[in-house]
Amino acid sequence: MASSASSARGPATPVPMTADEKRVVFASSLGTVFEWYDFYLFGAMATIIAKNFFTGLDESTRLIFVLLAFAAGFAVRPFGAIVFGRLGDLVGRKYTFLVTILIMGVSTFVTGLLPTYASIGIWAPILLIGLRLLQGLALGGEYGGAATYVAEHAPAGRRGFYTSWIQTTATIGLMLSLIVILVTRTSLGEQTFAEWGWRIPYLVSILLLGVSVWIRLQLSESPAFEKMKSEGKGSKAPLTESFGQWKNLKVVILALVGLTMGQAVVWYTGQFYTLFFLERMVKIDGPTANILVALALLLGTPFFVLFGSLSDKIGRKPIIMAGLLIAAATYFPLFKGLVHYGNPTLEAAQTKSPITVSADPGNCSFQFNPTGTVKFTTPCDIAKAYLAGGGLNYDNVAGAAGSMAEIKIGDTVIKAYDGKGADAKTEAARFKKEMDEAVKAAGYPSKADPEQMNKPMLVLLLLIMVIYVTMVYGPIAAMLVELFPTRIRYTSMSLPYHIGNGWFGGFLPATAFAIVASQGNIFSGLWYPIIIALITLAIGVLFVPETKDRDIYAND
Repeated sequence: MASSASSARGPATPVPMTADEKRVVFASSLGTVFEWYDFYLFGAMATIIAKNFFTGLDESTRLIFVLLAFAAGFAVRPFGAIVFGRLGDLVGRKYTFLVTILIMGVSTFVTGLLPTYASIGIWAPILLIGLRLLQGLALGGEYGGAATYVAEHAPAGRRGFYTSWIQTTATIGLMLSLIVILVTRTSLGEQTFAEWGWRIPYLVSILLLGVSVWIRLQLSESPAFEKMKSEGKGSKAPLTESFGQWKNLKVVILALVGLTMGQAVVWYTGQFYTLFFLERMVKIDGPTANILVALALLLGTPFFVLFGSLSDKIGRKPIIMAGLLIAAATYFPLFKGLVHYGNPTLEAAQTKSPITVSADPGNCSFQFNPTGTVKFTTPCDIAKAYLAGGGLNYDNVAGAAGSMAEIKIGDTVIKAYDGKGADAKTEAARFKKEMDEAVKAAGYPSKADPEQMNKPMLVLLLLIMVIYVTMVYGPIAAMLVELFPTRIRYTSMSLPYHIGNGWFGGFLPATAFAIVASQGNIFSGLWYPIIIALITLAIGVLFVPETKDRDIYAND
């Protein structure tokens, strides 16, 4: 591990950013923005992708396979971190993240050229998923390279500020993808966009790729890497040294459970689960929910740099730990505020007409379904899936063994059905009709009334949660870089970052939804990020060291 000596690079007091340093930060950040842009296009156009590449399947199964493809991109990110992290520690930071952006950009551009299912049949989804896997691998290598490269160029006392610009890229990339899609969609119209216009956002990425590659080619290798190479201190086996030696492996584990695991759930709660919650639970229409979240992100993005810069003065650890603690303490009232200001009619109905589910507990599953491929068919699961999917609170009542699940809404009692029964299709139609009528009669709205929404308050609540994101995410790149010696830095920091964000963060919506379906309370899914954040807080406070004054040139 790096020593705690002060850095050998220049004075400890902040100095103005030079032209070369500005170019390093701009090139690294810009390329990473484009990578996130490429990555998010797939998720933003999932429905259209399903129609074009999975035509041979029924509508619900199409979406399942698209979600599988999207999840695959998250799942392979740690493997990309291993592959490109090793390469970055062996041959250099600059050339490795040139490779990652080329893979990402070309894969995205080719996606815009792919023939559809109607043209080449089963090969269309196979090629699509293959490109998606390449995107995930490339993204797994990009972040560690960009963060390491910028940190190793930063002067002493400014690493938090310099690397915080990298932390803005995921938010900006998401916003950029949504803007390009919106402009294209509006210009061409829905029908044309669905037929072929969806290709344009993918094809535009070749221009973004060209700019990124050109700028990155102007850069030199990081001085810390060059110094290490000139002294002959590079690692010949970075994977073995990072994960096969306990003195380094324990730091990797600490970086995961004491930093990135909690950071990831706060990040995904503030930027993704809020959107899911507004649409599914609060019943705000998609375009309005997207605009509300985008406004909060736009207003909150400067705080990444603010907290990154502040971490140079007071330390990385206090800011990250404070973000975890405040988020865990306030998520419940903040999300209840989203319901209160977003759909007061729903809030009133939950109080006036409570819902109960009576079922045999032995027939109730924990409905964790991150890929969307699992079918839940017991009466209990069917009843709970309907209510959770509709964002409806309910209480659980244990029924007799073998009893049929029943839902009580006010004075109305509706029996569920066996999804494997011979008359399942008929029963499904009956159940849905009776439930829809009972829910409507009890005063539960099918969607939020725009006239009743307090949009300024919604944006404020969302902004508060984005600020939590900036607290935990703004300083973390500098801290991860500072935890590890130069010779294995790229490899060691990339894996815990992408396991934390790709797995603990990426599967947050599915996990939270399963908790909601099990417990019956639309806010109960928040226990997942809260518990993970508190675990990370405890381990981080007790075991993770402060790193801001470490000499990142040290190689032991």
